[in-house]
Amino acid sequence: MTDRELLLRRLSAAQFAAWELKMFLDTHPNDVRALESMKKYQRQTEALGAEYEERFGPLTTNADFSETGWDWVNSPWPWEIKGDDC
Repeated sequence: MTDRELLLRRLSAAQFAAWELKMFLDTHPNDVRALESMKKYQRQTEALGAEYEERFGPLTTNADFSETGWDWVNSPWPWEIKGDDC
C-alpha cells in the first residue's frame, strides 16, 4: 500500500468515526464522552485532510487553487489507480 492510499484510509476512518458519533448524538445529545470523541475525530479529519492536500493535491474541487494552475486534474483518476485495493 502506498503512502497516499494509507493516508486516504486513515482519513476515511476518521471521517467515518466522526459521522457515526454525530448520528449517535442525535439520539444521545447529552453524552459528553461521545461529544468529546466526535470533536477529536473532527480535528483528526481536518488534520489528515490538510496533510493529504499538502502532499498529494486537492481532495475536492472546493479546495484552494494552486498558484500554478488547476491541480485537480493532476491526481490519478480512479481507473488509473493500479492494485488490488481498488
